[in-house]
Amino acid sequence: MNLPNKLTMLRIALSILIIAILLIPFDAMGISLYKFYVNESIVVDIKYIISGILFIIASLTDFLDGYIARKYDMVTDFGKMIDAIADKVLVNSVLIILSASGFVHPIIPVIVILRDTVVNSIKMVAGNKGKVVAAIKSGKIKTACLMVGIVLTLFYNLPFELFNFKVSDFLLIIAAIMSIISGIQYYQLNKKYIFE
Repeated sequence: MNLPNKLTMLRIALSILIIAILLIPFDAMGISLYKFYVNESIVVDIKYIISGILFIIASLTDFLDGYIARKYDMVTDFGKMIDAIADKVLVNSVLIILSASGFVHPIIPVIVILRDTVVNSIKMVAGNKGKVVAAIKSGKIKTACLMVGIVLTLFYNLPFELFNFKVSDFLLIIAAIMSIISGIQYYQLNKKYIFE
């Protein structure tokens, strides 16, 4: 359990905490969480702000664990596996919860999760044949848009919401489009391993 793997495990723990904060029915339990108004029109529930801050921290561990693992030659098979799991637990679970809460259109998590399933299957088939499927640019753009879009959604799209600029929605739509594009590109680049 080296440092990068510890950071990955921390990301999983933070993901579970975020899920709990977003899903626990505090009002039904008689627990009143702080809410405040922005510009007298936007009601901000503090649980989404807390979740957004935790999501940023968890996202930073995603960058750090990979950077440290590569720089100090601490890459392990366990690290690769748990890192992929941690990413999906963090991003996909929050996307599903935001969709169920009405913050995100359901098509976004459907596309993202479907794409992840296809790409992970391609990576598994290629890996079984000794081939490493490297990350591609469109996939990195998808991830960046998704991460920033989720954070802005958790922060009620502030400050852009004050000017009626739907930046969070725009980024999530771009992420969905890039999910489709990157999924097709992964297939095109690796179909020879699938049909060998």
